[in-house]
Amino acid sequence: MQASPRRLEGGTPAFRRLNLALFAAGFATFAILYCVQPLLPVFSEEFHVSAAVSSLSLSLSTGLLAVAMLVVGSLSEVWGRKPVMVASLFASAVLTILSAAAPTWHALLLTRVAIGVSLSGLPAVAMAYVSEEVDSKSVGLAMGLFIGGNAIGGMSGRLITGILTDLGSWRVAIGAIGTLGLLAAILAWRSLPASAHFTPRRADLMELLRSFADHLRDPGLLCLYAEAFLLMGAFVTLYNYLGYRLMAPPYLLSQSAIGAIFVIYLVGTASSTIAGSLADRLGRPRVLGAMIAVMLSGVAMSLLGHLAAILAGIVAVTFGFFGAHSVASSWVGSRAQSAKAQASALYLFCYYLGSSLIGTLGGVFWASSGWWGIASLVSVLLIAALAVALRLITLSSRMSD
Repeated sequence: MQASPRRLEGGTPAFRRLNLALFAAGFATFAILYCVQPLLPVFSEEFHVSAAVSSLSLSLSTGLLAVAMLVVGSLSEVWGRKPVMVASLFASAVLTILSAAAPTWHALLLTRVAIGVSLSGLPAVAMAYVSEEVDSKSVGLAMGLFIGGNAIGGMSGRLITGILTDLGSWRVAIGAIGTLGLLAAILAWRSLPASAHFTPRRADLMELLRSFADHLRDPGLLCLYAEAFLLMGAFVTLYNYLGYRLMAPPYLLSQSAIGAIFVIYLVGTASSTIAGSLADRLGRPRVLGAMIAVMLSGVAMSLLGHLAAILAGIVAVTFGFFGAHSVASSWVGSRAQSAKAQASALYLFCYYLGSSLIGTLGGVFWASSGWWGIASLVSVLLIAALAVALRLITLSSRMSD
């Protein structure tokens, strides 16, 4: 009988190709998804909509992404990982280019809905792909680099959008992001190794539903899903309304300056790798709790009036968020014993659902209480996340790291 192919190990050419492809895929996903975030004040002005309504350009994408991932993650168990990921990247890039020409607010929202659905073929499937194809000793590094690609993509998408909007228009900016997405899709298509350890499953709806039920009966996975909802909701809400605060007096920052703030996402690249390394030595629950505490300290700093203090607070929140997300997302893949794409899809369903629901809810808090309202909402979410992390510590003796 032919021996099973070895899993990809750190330092090998195949591992480097995988990391390049996953980095490009993570870059494109977050650049396309979040390129509209610094444009929310621009949309409010051009289309005459409120902050909460403007946030729908992001929240509808993340909300539909959350729901569609449950379906597409299951379909990847039948169709395979790479075909789903590559198709997702190409479709979302083309739709982003089309969205740049949307003639009305409702047309723009419609294209953003379609983008959310098309992007659903990447995040959960990529997490499952890594857990199947990469040697256990290198999974943390591969996942950290994927999350790092997310961070740089999110940063670059927002930065490029801010600069090109000042130089030309938001339509030029979004069209450029779509073009970058196409290039990333081609790179992923050419560089991503084909699955060697994927076993297709039958397209059995009842079996797929049973797999979902099994994941939802696991107390450890439930805690990780709660963390995804709370942490992403807090993080996106903070960034959604930061532009409104800093474009108003006394700061009066330009669109380019607002976009440049997202360079802070670079610390997410570092923190995702650092957190993964610390988790191997200190245990995932403790590192997760520590990263949430860092986020809380950053929220407190953002309440200070000086611009430098606000930015330092945002740095702390960003560092803590990407570190926590890296730990929790890799934990899901190792915790799930079967149907890993579905387990990852449930995690990301909660992740993007938090972004969608809480991100828009933040507009109500902004309208009623300004930044103090935003900080209060985010603090409550993070305190709840810290309580869940403490629960994970009590469960850790029964959870497989």
